[in-house]
Amino acid sequence: MSLSLDSTQLDRYSRHIILEEIGPEGQSALLESRVLIVGAGGLGAPVIQYLAAAGVGTLGIVDDDAVERSNLQRQVIHGDGDVGRPKVDSAADFVADRNPDVTVEPHERRITPENADSIIDDYDLVVDGSDNFPTRYLLNDACRIEGIPLVNGAVYKFEGQATTLVPDGPCYRCLFPEAPDPGTVPDCATTGVLGALPGTIGCMQATEVVKLLADIGDPLVGTLLSYDAMDLAVERVPYQQSPDCPVCGEDGIDSVAEVEYGDGCGIDEPATNA
Repeated sequence: MSLSLDSTQLDRYSRHIILEEIGPEGQSALLESRVLIVGAGGLGAPVIQYLAAAGVGTLGIVDDDAVERSNLQRQVIHGDGDVGRPKVDSAADFVADRNPDVTVEPHERRITPENADSIIDDYDLVVDGSDNFPTRYLLNDACRIEGIPLVNGAVYKFEGQATTLVPDGPCYRCLFPEAPDPGTVPDCATTGVLGALPGTIGCMQATEVVKLLADIGDPLVGTLLSYDAMDLAVERVPYQQSPDCPVCGEDGIDSVAEVEYGDGCGIDEPATNA
């Protein structure tokens, strides 16, 4: 690992560098890391904002949507002048203005079982900032198969949650074996969402990313952190790896092509590894 930080970087990241837990070695690790963020919306925006500021060297951003005015209440990296633009372009401009050390790799597409492996394979870590269950389960499955850590987050009205999934720990399906039935959990366009809530959860996700990349602290592995903004209550719920999990169990799947990511995103019959 190179520790050749120039004078501008020593100044920019000085508050990281003087932390004994991070130091120049940890900052160099951030600068040399590649992180993929799926979703440049409510959760992805603060993740992008803080990882860019922290000096994570390469940020891949996956999103196929354009900025809408209703996004601006919570998606803080986009501005009024960005309405109608692809979110990946608006996000890339934000990062370029925030930190010239950071390279953005935009992926203006939806992540699917057909392209998931090829997109995530080039990154050290993935952040799930998506807003739908099929994408959450797809990212869990693809990252587990590829052996890539995944930082998960979700928000609903006034509540949010976060957890971290690593190759040798429990996966998202150990926690939630199947998604709720379609239509039983309305999206924020129907129910609304507190504008600051994705910022809180997204900052937690960004913190988990920095901890993993700099190899510090105790990540949320095997722990679901639930947050209620109405009374500022935080609850930590432990969970364990399931030996019968169809993804990380003994007979886990070998490819996301084996899964139909619709309805409950379930896996009917685990594959048998020969």
